Amino acid sequence: MRDAIAIASSATSSGDVPVGALVINKDGIVIGKGSNEREANNDPTAHAEIVAIRNAASRLQNSRLDGCTLIVTLEPCAMCAGAIAQSRISRVIFGAWDEKAGAVGSIWDVLRDPRSIFKVEVTAGVLEKECAALLKDFFSDK
Repeated sequence: MRDAIAIASSATSSGDVPVGALVINKDGIVIGKGSNEREANNDPTAHAEIVAIRNAASRLQNSRLDGCTLIVTLEPCAMCAGAIAQSRISRVIFGAWDEKAGAVGSIWDVLRDPRSIFKVEVTAGVLEKECAALLKDFFSDK
């Protein structure tokens, strides 16, 4: 999570919300990294999770990331939760809860919905205070 926090911290220079993500394989090797790039690239889908998933899939030359773990500083939204499920990521670890748009336990629980055909293990609240502080500091300046 500390690596994801470092990635998130670098995103603020572009004006993007500081969210960082990384994908690690079953051996613990980082195979994808991403930060929010919505403002930098004028791309509404360029959330940190999507960028990291695209990076990992490209590196592996495979659209399926079975056995991989996504680590992200903020609870994924519905779009990102859908991408996590579709990429077959096995586990998600996140820091801060997103009480406005979170889709992995706060507002919705897309990844653990019993109707979902993809089952994803979720660990929430890892370094939650540090992750939340990044967001609080960013928005207090706005």
